[in-house]
Amino acid sequence: MKKLKVYLDTSVIGGSFDDEFKEHSVKLITDIRNDKIIGMISSITIDELEKAPEIVKEDFERYKEKLMIIMLSDEIKELAKNYLVDKIISEKFYEDALHIACATVYQADVLVSWNFKHIVNFNRIIRFNAVNLKYAYKPIQIYSPMEMVDDEE
Repeated sequence: MKKLKVYLDTSVIGGSFDDEFKEHSVKLITDIRNDKIIGMISSITIDELEKAPEIVKEDFERYKEKLMIIMLSDEIKELAKNYLVDKIISEKFYEDALHIACATVYQADVLVSWNFKHIVNFNRIIRFNAVNLKYAYKPIQIYSPMEMVDDEE
């Protein structure tokens, strides 16, 4: 059976140390550590983690080698700019657009985030996927970690 390819944005990694998000973030990261799913991040995630508390960075170092790391390309930057041109997201939140473009270009099965304002947002997801289809990319599934974990195990 094919393993699910899951792109994590920075909020999921930091969510491991937030009371509200900890349970589901830790479960998702544990699934990556145990090779149940393929975890993906980008160089944007690594840059954003530079500003994270030390405990988050130290924990991330323990499983970083399990993750596929996507480097930004002109193709990714161009798709992210198209999200801005279509006014799905503003220039101020360009990094969020880059996360979505990374997951799209590298064909993640799902992008996972706790960012409900700019990423895990029904109306924005429809618009991100409209742009993806317009430029011949597959639609991207976007969920919160809570929607990704299987509580039946």
